[in-house]
Amino acid sequence: MEIEAGILKTDTMGRVFTPLARREQLLDEFERSGLSGAKFAALVGIKYATFAAWAQARRRQRGTEATSKSPRKPAANMRWLEAVVDGAPSSGSALRLCLSGGTRLEISDATQIPLVVALLAALEKPALAC
Repeated sequence: MEIEAGILKTDTMGRVFTPLARREQLLDEFERSGLSGAKFAALVGIKYATFAAWAQARRRQRGTEATSKSPRKPAANMRWLEAVVDGAPSSGSALRLCLSGGTRLEISDATQIPLVVALLAALEKPALAC
């Protein structure tokens, strides 16, 4: 990474002013580095909170809030289901799914999971008209 030599301006509280061009240069280098934000900020001698604010402002400006280092957002077709455990599980226990429309499904063996996944995927598709 190339570092420009020059006099650093500070405010009355001793905080260093980083010109916009230098910020952009650092953010470009960060994107190419593959490092986490915290590690990169430590490497270049910037407080992480300051660096994170710069990165967030850039993402907002570009309209890309999520980065490759951010946790993935759930898929658009993913839905959360409520699970309720009735009593303590036993060796002969089963998982019962109560679906919309009153459909109930009971799973008593882990080998049945692929079948249940296929069934739920098929139920998600719209019914064909006859």
